[in-house]
Amino acid sequence: MIPRLQEKYSTEIVPRLRQKFNYKNVMEVPRLEKVVVNIGVNEAKQDMKFMNVAMEELTTITGQRPLLKRAKKSVAGFKVREGMPVACCVTLRGAKMWEFLDRLITLALPRIKDFQGVSRKGFDGRGNYNLGLREQLIFPEIDYDKVIRIRGMNITITTTARTDEEGQTLLAEIGFPFSR
Repeated sequence: MIPRLQEKYSTEIVPRLRQKFNYKNVMEVPRLEKVVVNIGVNEAKQDMKFMNVAMEELTTITGQRPLLKRAKKSVAGFKVREGMPVACCVTLRGAKMWEFLDRLITLALPRIKDFQGVSRKGFDGRGNYNLGLREQLIFPEIDYDKVIRIRGMNITITTTARTDEEGQTLLAEIGFPFSR
């Protein structure tokens, strides 16, 4: 079964983008490549239990097992040695990516207290977008009573857009709630 957002993209959004940017070929239309969700776990250097909990929460949110990221080099100021676990991340593609974005846009983001929309400043110059969230509790899959520590996460949306304007138009058409 095709995810709801993916079907909307192929039937409604592609024709609108073709018309707006005057693309001659369907393959020129910007599309989503992947979504990367990353959680930094500072406390993992003292106790690996914090990393395991963060990985469980990320698995619950995304539906995919995260990768453990280790420090590439030692940084004395942060008390981190090379090889220590520092983060976990998930790369979503295909149907899981579309389902995650649908849940993020329709369920999670509106649950943020005093939500005014996401910033337009998160674009990197090549049509990719970065979004930082302060807590994992906005996702309905997370049980509030089982949360040991509130953690933020970074969500990177990679597109095939060549410019920020194309990427912003693509995400706005998908339903991203950008602030005014």
